[in-house]
Amino acid sequence: MKLAIVTAYPPSKVTLNEYAYHLVKNFRQKESITEIVLLTDKTEGVKDINFEGEGCKISINECWEFNSYANILNVTRAINHTQPDAVLFNLQFMKFGDKKIAAALGLMLPFVCKLKRIPNIVLLHNILEEVDLGSAGFTTNKIMQKIYGFIGSSLTKLILQADTVALTMQKYVDVLEKKYKTKNVIQIPHGTFDVTKEQPEYNLPEGPLQVMTFGKFGTYKKVEGMIEAVEKVRKSTGLDLEVVIAGTDNPNVPGYLAKVKEDYEHVPQVRFTGYVEEHEVPTLFKESAVVVFPYTSTTGSSGVLHQAGSYGKAVVMPDLGDLALLVKDEGYKGEFFEPTSVESLANAIEVIVTNNEYRIELGKTNFKAATAFPMEKITDMYIASFNKLISKKSSKVEAELQSANA
Repeated sequence: MKLAIVTAYPPSKVTLNEYAYHLVKNFRQKESITEIVLLTDKTEGVKDINFEGEGCKISINECWEFNSYANILNVTRAINHTQPDAVLFNLQFMKFGDKKIAAALGLMLPFVCKLKRIPNIVLLHNILEEVDLGSAGFTTNKIMQKIYGFIGSSLTKLILQADTVALTMQKYVDVLEKKYKTKNVIQIPHGTFDVTKEQPEYNLPEGPLQVMTFGKFGTYKKVEGMIEAVEKVRKSTGLDLEVVIAGTDNPNVPGYLAKVKEDYEHVPQVRFTGYVEEHEVPTLFKESAVVVFPYTSTTGSSGVLHQAGSYGKAVVMPDLGDLALLVKDEGYKGEFFEPTSVESLANAIEVIVTNNEYRIELGKTNFKAATAFPMEKITDMYIASFNKLISKKSSKVEAELQSANA
């Protein structure tokens, strides 16, 4: 199978590029995949396809740009040129742009593939029906929220024109089936990156205990409360703690982390890593004592939670939305806190950093949950779904030929 993947890809800063990296890393090792064609956004740096071990051929076609109205034409042209057997779209609603028309035009691409009779699957990481538009940074205006809701429903209908829409959580499947009366949605879990069957090292390096958070910050992910919570834990326990804020601003809130850094300059041992390269991720997690999710809302299945599990890390999470559901459905475990309470967050962090046995117990539980769905298994599920679509297409073409010759 010659598989095309429409996605952002490292060193891109567009969302979901890291997920694409791990999809490709695993797809390339499948015997049934003869070639991967990456239809990616344009970047200044070279695309990261230097994987260890043998694998199939990988071709790169940088054919789209964030917020370009021409994406639908350019990606269609690239698909026509490369002639894949199947196409996988790695999407969320603002994948092709944060301007409404540019975003909508990009999301029409699965329908284009369907018209061309190219088997296609959309991997949709979130659904707007489950996003709190206010806390997620879209709008707090009630009228605008209704407008966004209408736009979101329209975009969802576009995406549902795909042959199959794969969602990372069963709850999302249930919501779309009920609201849109559709039968082409399935669940394929998010999966966990770089999981080995060997237990990770639970002992920590010498030096301060690192309390780490990882992501794009400024909307529903804010770090002020985490810094203040760690200050409280330092005072109550006397422990040597370092705050590690790994990642960048959310594109909707440029300058957020720079302002935080300025406002909390008086607080010792607060480290801002900036953008984390893929090869730096393992060290970041392995050196952390606890991974914190300072969220006031959620917008989809958490890739960071799966990563934390794969490195055997204890986690501190808000008791809300999709994070709470993941804990229930996939077996993760952590300390919960009230999303708007610094005191509650401090208590949750303190429970873990003052009890080494409990920290390790949480890490082992989360590692077990992570190993249940490695990316190797997830890519097998996509291949099985594509094979069904290809078989269905072949049967339909054969039937049409027989009808024409009758």
